[in-house]
Amino acid sequence: MKRRWLLPLAAAGMAVLLLRGGGTNEPEWLLRYAENQPEDYPTTQSAYYFAELVSERTDGAVKITVCADGVLGNESAVIRQVQFGGIDLARVSIAQLVTHAGELSVLTMPYLYRDNRHMWEVLDGEIGDRFLDGLASIGLEGLSWYDAGVRNFYTRERITTLDDLRGMVIRVQETDYMSDVVRALGAAPKSIPYNEVYSSLSTGAVDGAENNWPSYEATQHYRVAPYVLLDGHVRIPEVQILSAVTAAELPAEYVQTIHECARESARYERQLWNEREQDARQKCIDSGVTVTALSEAERERFRAACSPVYEVYAEEYSDLIAEILAIGE
Repeated sequence: MKRRWLLPLAAAGMAVLLLRGGGTNEPEWLLRYAENQPEDYPTTQSAYYFAELVSERTDGAVKITVCADGVLGNESAVIRQVQFGGIDLARVSIAQLVTHAGELSVLTMPYLYRDNRHMWEVLDGEIGDRFLDGLASIGLEGLSWYDAGVRNFYTRERITTLDDLRGMVIRVQETDYMSDVVRALGAAPKSIPYNEVYSSLSTGAVDGAENNWPSYEATQHYRVAPYVLLDGHVRIPEVQILSAVTAAELPAEYVQTIHECARESARYERQLWNEREQDARQKCIDSGVTVTALSEAERERFRAACSPVYEVYAEEYSDLIAEILAIGE
């Protein structure tokens, strides 16, 4: 079997081994796929499904090795390596891509989508394709959108309105963006490492936090913050990406197959995510969690309160935001 290394990347410790030629049972191309979640996570399981589809439809010519648990580095490092061709494929949050492609910040705006259906109408349509195509400007090929759920607030004491949230100390991710969202809603953001959130909620160092259902359930935060407000403040999708360097090396028909299989794996991932989300939610409710939904009028108050966030992070994209808001109305 003929082996070919991308030598400049090998020197940096990021080489991709591309296997060309060989017998009928050997792949022509061996590609690496970076995934930072554990083996049983929906995105990881869908990555394996994607790899199987590609292998089947190329008659074994393309083999994709999924590297889970973040063994190839954190998402920001992975994105850089994919741009250089050191890693061939990855699944990353668009929150990590915003620094490379500012327009993606639009898709992270608070209360942008009315519901999950609205988000998928946007991402599966012309606007979503436009965003995927736009990744070419930063050395990536956008393949498909993955679900990462919706983030809600959960607290030690029940909240039902925007007024109840004001003055509370809310744990946020260590980003300026989430701090600004929480601050706009009248609460006080506090950045705390993820592994310290449970103890901070337990002792009252913070009044609440925010995350999706699977994370809330897996961390058992529901034991110390048993009130969930279904405000759906942020829905940040994730994206499968292919290195433009790798795409240029591969035969065009294999690149096309990768794109097709990626979209199929996205539908599979959404199904897995929905099942995981519903299961986590039910487990929390069975454990005594109180769930509060917002009325449309109250939700509009939340969205209006976040207008300063739009001005800071997406003011130049106001026309695009209007286009997104109009979809499905």
